[in-house]
Amino acid sequence: MSDKNNSTMDSMAALSALKEAMEERLRKTNAAAEKPESKKEEAPQPQNKEQAAAPQEPAPEEFELNFDVIEWLQILMHVAQEGQKLIIDYIVRTKNEPMELPKFNLAPIMDSMSTFASKIVEDPERYAEVQLAYWQHSIDLTRATFMRMQGLTTKPIIKEDAQDKRFKAKDWQTNWVFDFMKQSYLSATEEARRLVQMEVSNIEQKTAKKIEFYTRLFLDATAPNNFWMTNPEVLKETLKTKGENLIRGLKNLLQDIENGRGMLRIKMSNYNAFQLGKTLAMTPGKVVYQNKLMQLIQFSPSTPTVHKTPFLIIPPWINKYYVLDLREKNSFIRYLVSQGHTVFCISWANPDRTFALTQFEDYMETGALEAMRFIKNRTGENEVNVLGYCIGGTLLAITQAYINVSPKKDVTLPKINSATYLVTLIDFAQPGDISVFIDDEQITLLEERMAKLGYLDANSLFMTFNLLRSNDLIWPYVINNYLLGKEPYPFDVLYWNADSTNLPAAMQSYYLRMMYLNNRLIVPDALTMKDIPIDLTTITTPTFMLATREDHIAPWRSTYAASKIYQGPKKFVLAGSGHIAGVINPPENNKYGYWTNDNLEEDPDIWLEKAEPHKGSWWPEWIKWLAQYSGEQIEGREVKDGIEDSPGSYVKVRSI
Repeated sequence: MSDKNNSTMDSMAALSALKEAMEERLRKTNAAAEKPESKKEEAPQPQNKEQAAAPQEPAPEEFELNFDVIEWLQILMHVAQEGQKLIIDYIVRTKNEPMELPKFNLAPIMDSMSTFASKIVEDPERYAEVQLAYWQHSIDLTRATFMRMQGLTTKPIIKEDAQDKRFKAKDWQTNWVFDFMKQSYLSATEEARRLVQMEVSNIEQKTAKKIEFYTRLFLDATAPNNFWMTNPEVLKETLKTKGENLIRGLKNLLQDIENGRGMLRIKMSNYNAFQLGKTLAMTPGKVVYQNKLMQLIQFSPSTPTVHKTPFLIIPPWINKYYVLDLREKNSFIRYLVSQGHTVFCISWANPDRTFALTQFEDYMETGALEAMRFIKNRTGENEVNVLGYCIGGTLLAITQAYINVSPKKDVTLPKINSATYLVTLIDFAQPGDISVFIDDEQITLLEERMAKLGYLDANSLFMTFNLLRSNDLIWPYVINNYLLGKEPYPFDVLYWNADSTNLPAAMQSYYLRMMYLNNRLIVPDALTMKDIPIDLTTITTPTFMLATREDHIAPWRSTYAASKIYQGPKKFVLAGSGHIAGVINPPENNKYGYWTNDNLEEDPDIWLEKAEPHKGSWWPEWIKWLAQYSGEQIEGREVKDGIEDSPGSYVKVRSI
């Protein structure tokens, strides 16, 4: 008999045995319910030598769930009745409110998956190979589940990754029903990803990236823990509260839709737990200059003396500056001040439709250059150290190139003595997962929407970035907020993440098309700012570049490309963790670690292979590097005058 026939017969036998065992378990459960004082059934004895040889351990405690049908019907009826009231109330309350709903373009998804399907049809043997592996996994899992039902201990057929937080609840391991769901899902996921990896090798790179991303997004969404009927924690909570968790969850859901003006804007932190200037963004200082686009904050010294050369921070205008000034223990700005630096930081305006025509070059002229001019006048210093974070770093590189090739020497500007780039892209050839949302068709659709509003609304950007890490930034909050009906934990970084900003239409269109889509910044003289051609190879400033190893927004290998563009002294450091946590990593936490290698190899992987690992934060390493460009010690510069106290009023303007 063929192996295929043997596998089929094995499967049918296993499934039949599983069915009989479940029916027997149900009969015993019903009998126990009718005779509550009857003796507990003994675990079945092993039927063969293989089972007898297996280590015998007490069966894990059963999932304590009351399967009383009447009780469940009462709970569901209560949830349905209360839910209907909530939905009607929401409709009445919001019927006159304006809704700015975006158009969803499914064409990129459909086109990508159609290409994938055609590749499968062209190569049915590969598909059959994956199907056979999945079928064998299913057979093995059915056998193992049958044995667990008999009270025997078995090894997992497939085990979740140690970093996977979705199945940490005890019942996913100890209860055979939920363990079966978990392993079935993991097996299907593994084989689906394997099939994708096999097929995309022969597909154009951008399309392949979309296929991998959308497959992962779908697989993450279909995990059993995301549904109330297949999540043991939610089932327990539903019984415990008689369904009140689901009613609270519906309230939370409707409130989040209302906050998003018709779009779902998932609440990720307890927003009432924080207040800017009191619990976040607390480093003392004053707004010392402002224009329509930005406020400039000068922070008060915390040391008797400071370095002579002042320091300017150019934060991203996608979100707000205070990611660098969260709480006292993890404030990057407070740390920099404590190391004896006079720190200035730009706080960008949160654009409305009056900013529709604001260009990228306006962020350079009215933002970075204007801030530098003011710092020179205020401190009397002809030099300044500058740091750019994310798109703020991209702006810093452009600003340096602009100054270098400007035909007229601007004597109002100080010299940039050193430049620090935090997780900054200038080469957009490989921008990471965000590239799946960037093609001509999708940008055109976005431009049509921005033309009506005058800006890219914060909610769209918020959801886009969350989709890049749905298992961290979407599904845990769906479970917590909507299924368990709980309030999210007050987390400073997630509060900041939700405090997102709008982006001017003209600037965003230029940024997406000229940099992300066409990668023009890396080409000398391909872009102009204020009619000046931009050539990044003219930059000779001493440069410190930080990348983070798990960055999904600015992949570290892509940021490493800058080390081959800038011409001056360069230092590249790779930190652990991601785009935010890897940067905001105070020394006291002693987390993540970082890697250094002064030899900037052509291949970033070779650089990492030869790099020296270090424990803890990269901050002290950077402070040592910065000291050589910061000048002598002088008396601390007290901030005695200003427009208003930090963090200023611009940062408090919310999009939602």
